[in-house]
Formats: sequence, structure tokens, C-alpha cells
Amino acid sequence: MSFLRANHNVWRIERANRAAVLVDAAAFFEAVRGACLKAERSILVVGWDIDSRTPLVGADGRPADGFASGFADFLNELVQTRPDLRVHLLLWDYSLLYAGERELLPRLSLGWRTSERVTLCIDNSVPFGSSQHQKIVVVDDAVAFSGGLDLTIRRWDTTAHSAENSHRVDPSGHPYRPFHDVQMMVDGAAAHALALLARERWCRANGGKPQVEPHRDPWPESVRADFTDVDVGIARTQPRYDGGDEVREAETLFVDSIDLAERDIYIENQFLSSSLIADRLANRLRDRPGLEVVIVAPRSHDSWVERHTMRNGRIRFWRQVRAAGGDRVRLLYPAVEQGGRATDTMIHSKIMVVDDRFLRVGSANMNNRSMGADTECDLAIEGRTDRERAVILDIRNRLLGEHCGVKAADVAAFLAQHGSLVRAADTLSADGHSLRPIDDGEPDESGLSSVVERLADPPRPIRPERLARHLVARLRPLLVALACALVVLGIALAWRYTPLSALVTSDNVRTVLKSVRGEPWAIVVVVTVFVLAGAIVFPLNLLILTTAAVFGPWLGILYGGAGTVSSGVVMFLIGSRLGREALYRMLGERWRHGLEGVRKRGLLAVVTFRLLPVVPFTLVNLAAGASGIRFVDFLVGTMIGMLPGLVLLSIMGDRIVRILAEPSVSDIAILVLCVVGLIGLAVAAQALLGRRGKRA
Repeated sequence: MSFLRANHNVWRIERANRAAVLVDAAAFFEAVRGACLKAERSILVVGWDIDSRTPLVGADGRPADGFASGFADFLNELVQTRPDLRVHLLLWDYSLLYAGERELLPRLSLGWRTSERVTLCIDNSVPFGSSQHQKIVVVDDAVAFSGGLDLTIRRWDTTAHSAENSHRVDPSGHPYRPFHDVQMMVDGAAAHALALLARERWCRANGGKPQVEPHRDPWPESVRADFTDVDVGIARTQPRYDGGDEVREAETLFVDSIDLAERDIYIENQFLSSSLIADRLANRLRDRPGLEVVIVAPRSHDSWVERHTMRNGRIRFWRQVRAAGGDRVRLLYPAVEQGGRATDTMIHSKIMVVDDRFLRVGSANMNNRSMGADTECDLAIEGRTDRERAVILDIRNRLLGEHCGVKAADVAAFLAQHGSLVRAADTLSADGHSLRPIDDGEPDESGLSSVVERLADPPRPIRPERLARHLVARLRPLLVALACALVVLGIALAWRYTPLSALVTSDNVRTVLKSVRGEPWAIVVVVTVFVLAGAIVFPLNLLILTTAAVFGPWLGILYGGAGTVSSGVVMFLIGSRLGREALYRMLGERWRHGLEGVRKRGLLAVVTFRLLPVVPFTLVNLAAGASGIRFVDFLVGTMIGMLPGLVLLSIMGDRIVRILAEPSVSDIAILVLCVVGLIGLAVAAQALLGRRGKRA
């Protein structure tokens, strides 16, 4: 009984007279070119990316049919020789995140500069945060291609994946690293179904009703069929929008096919982040002690967005699979070392082979967005006859051998002798090619990465209102911290560029304090002045001197101490409202260890910053509150650390001036002994408070 079921893990199951797996873009581009040369009525391309400059050529890097090599020029020349031929290009209206990777003006290069019988439609019909990720080419509704490859630049390569290839350059002439991807070509009823799917996408974006009219046989002679008279399952992902139902056949097909596995699973995939697939792989590995899993993926993620989203997801995915499978699982990348040059092959393919029973070629990654947010199309073949099962194994061996630099027959011979797919991946190597373990390091746990991951790899289309709530919830501490930082910066700028510095002066403060001198409630006014002065980052030392000058040295110490501590406590409490995580987000993870040390040695840290005032008083108080220092440590540390300043500024002001003007050994010694004694007092207080804290 077939495990492929229509309207469950596939959309439809249709017969193909022929089916071929096209490995790498040279084979795919040559096959598309050959089919288009036979086209008489229609060519329909549905893509995540389409580039007018794509070199539509085979392994030799140049055309031999007399037509241009570039995609747009080829189409222009082709329609001039085919009076009934029309070409439709459906290009996803891509996100600005990909603008740097795309052709600058596709409407100009693929629309205005092409024949009127070459029609470009920019597809913006998918929901917010989703993409049109299907890669389908249909010729005369009779032959269809589907898989992981777009007709775009920086994709062309041969199965040799040499470290250097003179044809592997972008339109600017810059070389790019080896690139691996796979497409499947089908004809018959399977091609008719793909034609309907592609035309439905066209009509959804451009209007009209889809009509499929197969015409003759444009199968290119250069392509040998791997399968004949075979059933092909077509699995889709389609988000819910415009009144249509959500379709998650691709996801269901992943989990159902994993449950088939008895001996080995071979996977090639660009992105790995789906927790559902990781769960199912882990469960199957636990249920089948003899099962092996080999996953081939890119060595690293290139763009900033991918590093902060897909890398984190792959780390979680792999940890879960490795914990269940141990030595029976591998996550590998293809390394290439030739002629003194070391590089790696970019894995863009989406392949899955389960034992000799199941082959899957498609556009769906094993990430969250391919399961429910993007549109996807995968083709699946279930091996029912001995010949079909033998072909499935041969395709898997071709793929594995390609990355190891050996032929499919060499892989088959190794497996016949040793019986282990994992051992074959670890051992086989030739012509500078080998598979090596991927090391992604530790995940980025910052709040920014969490937000970017939710945006870049959503399990369903993004709802703007829900996204806004999530952003506010995740970033609230950071936003509050940023607002406080902006307030402090604004105050600093106000001191520099507004009349504030002229308004809030020591003379004006002295006038206010003199007005309450002798009053029993004078200390209340002094404390209020200190708190307000701290809020606008007024120089603390100047305020202490002014207080001592108005009330005398002894009341100056009392009033100044009360004001200093009160101002510090208010700023500390404000900082504590921000929280430690906000401080980490502002300063970065590199500071986390140091800040934890400061928090654990709270009293000593506060005393140090008070004795060595390299940071403004107000900022120290805010940071102390946000860092999680205990309030008692902060309070005691502030009193101890500020005492020298209060004494020196209130009582020993004249001696400080004399030391600066005519330093003497005795005066300096007194000051040094005073500071050393206070440090000793701080150490003793820290030890005492530490013991009390442990007992508590």
C-alpha cells in the first residue's frame, strides 16, 4: 500500500511517462534550454528569483544552437522564430532584505527590453512576511521542472564542483564558490498537474482563469529519464490568504517519510530549523537503533539575517537530533581543496532519500517558513518496483559521491562492504573533495536575534498587529533603557547648547540654600535640591562645596551626605526598574561576565566607583540599579565611598588647595592613609554583608 495519499501528504499523485533528476544547474539549464527550443505555444516560469542575465548553458559553458546564452536574450530570439510562442515570467515581489542579491530593475530587463510576447508579472499576492518560493518551469504544458533551482545568476555549476571554474562567474566577472542544487523534470499527467499549479499562481497574481493545454512533446533529447511510467506525488505549502485554505502537505510529507525509515536517511537541505522535523527524526532514531542519518548542508550562513536566524535554528535542530542518534548521525558540509585553494560547496538543494523506498526533490527547506509561510512545491517518488528502488539508491549514491569526489558505483561498493552510510560519508574522499563536520558554535541568545528569527523564519504569515505586540514585549526593557539613555544625552546636550547651564549655577543654588538656612526643615530642601540636581546631571562635587559653604563644614557633611545618598537611591530605584537584561542588551553579551562579577561584589564595586569617579554620579546609580546589585550593598557602598569626598570637600577644602599648589609629604600621606583605611573598611563590610547574605 502506498504511503503517498492525495489531500494528505501530497496534493495529487499523477503518472509520469518519464522523470529525470537533474543534478546541478549546468544540467538543469541545459535541459530547460533544450525544452524551450522545442516549445511552440507557451513557456511559463514561476520563480523566487529570475534574472535576465542567467547563463542558460550546459556544462561546457557556451551554447551550440546559435541562440544567445543569456536568458532574456535567448527568449527574445526564440519568440522571433516561433510566431505562436508566448512566454510568461512570474517573479516574486521580493523583500528589501534581498535587494542586494537581485537584479536591480527586473521590470526593465525582463519587461520593457523584451518582446511583447514575453510578459513579466511581479507576484505580490502572498501575505505579509511570506514569499513565493516555488521554482517551476513549464513548456507547452507538457514538460515541467520543479525543485530548488531558480533561473538566476550565481547558480550555474557542474557536478565536478571544482575549486576554480572559468565559467563560474557572476555578470560582473566575479567568481563565486561551487554551488549545488537539484531539479526534477517530468512529463505526462504529472507535468499537466504542475502546469495547472503554475497557471493558478499566475492567475492569482495577474487575474484570469487557469487553462492547461498540453502540446506535443518538448522533452529534450539530451536528457535520459531515470524513471519511466512512475507515479509522482506533488506536495505543496501554501499559506492561508485571500479566502484560500492553508496547505501544509510538504510538512506532512516530511514527517510521514521519516516514519518509513528503517536503515538510513540521506538529506540535503539549505536550512534546518523546524522543531517538528527535528522531533520526528529524534523519535525515529530512538525507535530504530540501527537507523543512520546523514545531513549535508552549507558550512555556514552567509548573510547577517541568516546568521541571526537560521544558524540559531540549525544549532537547536542538530542538538536534538544528535542527542537521539549519537554516532549514528552526521551534519556535514562539502569541502573542496584543489591546487592549493580551499573552499566549500554551497548546498542549496532540498533532497531527501529514505532507504530505497522514497525520493523527494523540491523547493521546501526544513525550516519553519517552508512549512507554512511560503509557497513550496516538492515532487516525491515512492519506490514500488525493484527497478525504481535501485534508481532511488543510485541517485542517492550519485549525490553522496559527488560531494566525496567519487562515482556512484564507488559509494555502492563501499556500502556493500561496510553497510554504513555514516561511515561512507566519513571515509570516502577523492580529487580534493570530502565531507566534513559542521560546527556552528554557540547560539546567539540576544533579544535582537530572537526578534529577527521571528521575522525571518515564521511558521505562518506574519500578522502585523501580533508582530507589533511581540516586538514591544521583547524589546520593552531595551526601549526603556534607550529612552533613559536619550534623556541623559539630552540633558548633557542641554547643558552644552541651552541656557540651562546659565540658569542652574552654583550661585543660584547657593541663593536657594541660603534662603532656608536656619530653618528646621532646611534638610528637606537640601535633599530635594540634590535629587533634582542628580536628575539633570548637575556636578555633585560643586553641589557639596556649595552646601558646605552655606551651612558650614559639619552641617555640610550631614546635609550633603543626606542629599547624596537620597539622590543615589532615587536613581538606583529607577535603574532597578530597567532590569539587568536591558543593561546586557545595551552593552552586549561580551559585558555579561564582567557585569556579573560587579553584581557579586556589589559593595566593593560601588565603593570603587565612588572613590574613583570616572563615570558621572547619576549614571553610576542608574547602572547599579539595573545590574542587580543588592540595595544594602549599594547603600553602604555609597556611604563609605562618598565619605572621603564629603570630608575632603567640606572640611579639608583648604588643604586640598594647598596640596595642589604646594604638595607636601605629610599632607599627601594623610590623604593616602585615609583612602587606604576606607578601602579596608569596605572590604570588611563586604565580607560581613556576604556572610549575612549567605545565612539569609
